[in-house]
Amino acid sequence: MVLREWARDAHATAQAARAALRHVADDPAALTDEQWVALLGASGAELEQLCELADDTRRMVTGGDDLTFVVNRNLDTTVIASGRAEVATLEELVIEARSLGATEICLQGPLPVDAPDDGYLRLVHTIHAAAPDLHLHAFRPPEVRDAATRMGLGVTEFLRRAHAAGLGSVPGTAAQILDDDVRAHLAGGACPSVADWVSTIETAHQVGLFSTATMLYGHVETPHHQVAHLRMLCEIQRRTGGFSELIVMPMLPANAPPHLREAATARATRRETRAVHAVARLLTQGSFDHIQVAWTKHDPETTEALLAGGADDIGGLLIDGELMPAAGQEAGRVLGVDTLADLAARTGRTPRQRTTGYADPPVERQIPIPQVRR
Repeated sequence: MVLREWARDAHATAQAARAALRHVADDPAALTDEQWVALLGASGAELEQLCELADDTRRMVTGGDDLTFVVNRNLDTTVIASGRAEVATLEELVIEARSLGATEICLQGPLPVDAPDDGYLRLVHTIHAAAPDLHLHAFRPPEVRDAATRMGLGVTEFLRRAHAAGLGSVPGTAAQILDDDVRAHLAGGACPSVADWVSTIETAHQVGLFSTATMLYGHVETPHHQVAHLRMLCEIQRRTGGFSELIVMPMLPANAPPHLREAATARATRRETRAVHAVARLLTQGSFDHIQVAWTKHDPETTEALLAGGADDIGGLLIDGELMPAAGQEAGRVLGVDTLADLAARTGRTPRQRTTGYADPPVERQIPIPQVRR
């Protein structure tokens, strides 16, 4: 596996980025892979121009300067199903989340091997029964396939049953980079194939569910892999129209598998992170309206820079409460409404609550946001 490499010298990189910038403003769809790669290498004045163009595109696509967010609670399937969330039942966690203003429950992670064969479906029934008006966003493609296998069903039939029971959408995580060689390297060997991930997501869309789309960068991939990944997501979107948003996430050293810890300590720079988000906005224009900042994976200054460089959504507040159990990698991470209001003010945006599907929540389900002077 060839590790990620920015091989051009500074002069050649700047020259290539300037040439690509002359074309991207007029017709992003006409850019070649090499031109997108050149933009991913932009720095200095070229990076600032790229991010400004991406932000202009964000404003044009979304129709304004809103900073959207959803009020949600993340739960880890493994913790919930194993009984380690001893302070509360699943029903209590869901009911409390609703009382705190949540409109979404996000559930990710595999069930233990000794869980009942219909364990995933039971979770859907339990959550929906506890709060029928909450949107359930649950089960990544590997978990969908695990659920179908346990029940002796095809993926389509499991998703139909889950949808009928109350599942609203599917996280498009575990996409990583949609290249089999990269995925195998990340997994240290065998891993779900690109074909499995794509077919599972497209099946979810076909049975009436929508999903997020993601890209994990900053590990062993190259800029060409990043471009190919974004193009594949756009192709899926053209076929199904089932993606609600694109979330671009760096691999953090703390979350890297052991065999990649050393490589991941050379984490993605702020320059690369800004360029990746700006290119994601421009390359996916016409396919994705919403680019989300994974705020739990960036420092506050980088989050602000990304909101000024093409991103329009901050994701979930990840509300906490008295009963909150561990929630995987995002345990203990909460974005308060005061912090959100300050962030919006600093970036010249207006905070606006949304549902998981980017509609306005009912008035009675909207949380008060402090007014902060810009």
